[in-house]
Amino acid sequence: MQIGPYQLNSPVILAPMAGVTDRPFRQLCKQMGAGMAPSEMVNANSLLWGSEKTKRRANHEGETSPRCVQIAGADPQMMADAAKHNAEQGAEIIDINMGCPAKKVCNAAAGSALLKDEERVKRILDATVNAVKIPVTLKIRTGWDPEHRNGVNIAKIAEAAGIQALSVHGRTRACAFRGEAEYDTIKAIKSAITIPVVANGDITTPQKALQVLRETGADAIMIGRAAQGRPWLFREIDHYLRTQEVLPEPSSDEICSLMLGHMENVYQFYGEETGVKICRKHVGWYTKGQPHGAGFRHEFNQIESARAQLTAARAFFQHSPELAPA
Repeated sequence: MQIGPYQLNSPVILAPMAGVTDRPFRQLCKQMGAGMAPSEMVNANSLLWGSEKTKRRANHEGETSPRCVQIAGADPQMMADAAKHNAEQGAEIIDINMGCPAKKVCNAAAGSALLKDEERVKRILDATVNAVKIPVTLKIRTGWDPEHRNGVNIAKIAEAAGIQALSVHGRTRACAFRGEAEYDTIKAIKSAITIPVVANGDITTPQKALQVLRETGADAIMIGRAAQGRPWLFREIDHYLRTQEVLPEPSSDEICSLMLGHMENVYQFYGEETGVKICRKHVGWYTKGQPHGAGFRHEFNQIESARAQLTAARAFFQHSPELAPA
């Protein structure tokens, strides 16, 4: 799949997720085979650009190309300015968020709330694309609610504006993450436009990835929640799409090694105090579904130092030779 001058080495892309897809996690997912890993959503409001949180979210030092930063906002000029700012800071692709269903985002008329206002969508896309010389992509849902699935209209507006790839989550904003993703609208969108389309939603296995690609005709797939605690899912899917062969589950030693390396990267990126808090959720995901995982997580969440966290996490996997499949 090609986005502007960038040829992705895998059709499996990490979905941007607030509070999850920070630089350490993006680096790990790329290492595990993700063809692209957009940043967490960055607010387009220039008043926030100087905050530590915003600077950290857009930090892609040491990342492999293409470096993609996702921006969110409802004002065309602010979005254009944010795109330009991030391009100047080294972003190679700008992704626009029109898919987030969170109330605090939608209440600000941003994220998937924008799908209700096609004219504003056009103004935002035109302004953002014209502001930068790097590729601009867009992430949407199939519509605002099941009675208003206007994804095809939005897709046509996006293509006309010069958007170079479109990611579609197979749910409406009203559906949030409930129920099953529907792929009919993604198929209709792919049939209506010529730019690359990325299918997203409920893709949890290599077999489901191939099924969704065949059902929708999409050019690539996007993995979100299924990659939490399972970053090796990217290589499993990529391998299966190429060969139709299922890779064996990673050994407990490999999982332990990946997790410890991830944790150390988190401490280095955030500092120990914040890093310890961030590691709690990631270790929780790594140990989900494993024997004695619940009891371990309860104890782990009380630990206050990086060294003690690493020791506890290593001991958990060393004493769990027979790990259950994720």
